[in-house]
Amino acid sequence: MTVLIIVVVVAVVFIGALTRATFGFGEAVVSMPLLALLPVSLHTSISLIGLAGLTVAAMTISSGWHHIDRPILLYLIVATLLGIPLGLLLVTFAPAALVTKGLGIFLIIYSAYSLLRNTFAQTAAPTWFSHRIWVLPFGFAAGVLGSAYNITGVPVVVYGTLRRWNQSRFHGTLQAHFLIAGVFVVIGQALGGLWTANLFLLYGFSLPAIVLATLLGLFLHRRIPTEKFKNAVFILIIALGILLLLNPA
Repeated sequence: MTVLIIVVVVAVVFIGALTRATFGFGEAVVSMPLLALLPVSLHTSISLIGLAGLTVAAMTISSGWHHIDRPILLYLIVATLLGIPLGLLLVTFAPAALVTKGLGIFLIIYSAYSLLRNTFAQTAAPTWFSHRIWVLPFGFAAGVLGSAYNITGVPVVVYGTLRRWNQSRFHGTLQAHFLIAGVFVVIGQALGGLWTANLFLLYGFSLPAIVLATLLGLFLHRRIPTEKFKNAVFILIIALGILLLLNPA
């Protein structure tokens, strides 16, 4: 692996960690498509972002600990644990090109949903959706997507939006889920054979960038108009998703 590739990977990890620390989610949806365009193995990319995400989660959890919806978090974690093995099977046995193009399709759909999220938020949530049982499919999807793509938070973001969570509850519950699920996702990725010889080399070089990006993101979180910036990020992610679909590799 050349010095240039290492520098570019560290830059990608920095951008992802900055996105996560600033907005509370979005690290993998930014980093994974960028890494997929580099000459880095899919398993190395997945396991690297898994470790990076767990590091950011450990550094940011204290900012929202008191606002966690603990009963919902418990349901989420149980369902997430059930979904992790399925995601590992997908990324282990499916062709890399299929996994990459699946990621591209998912990113396009999710980003389009996110750009229209305010429309969903203005409509009243159906009364039946308030039952805790409905958190289970979202938690299961978080486990599948987390172990396969490190996109653990996306289903939880969708669920929180549909439930009309306030910002404090949203941020606290999401960060707690990131941390707990992240531990099990990383363990699953290790046991599933996704750790490679280059993983710890890249993680070691990326660690200072992760710490710097997290501190900078927490600073920016309090000072920038996040909604407008989020929309620009989601438009960029749609473009990255299209690139993954067009990428012949």
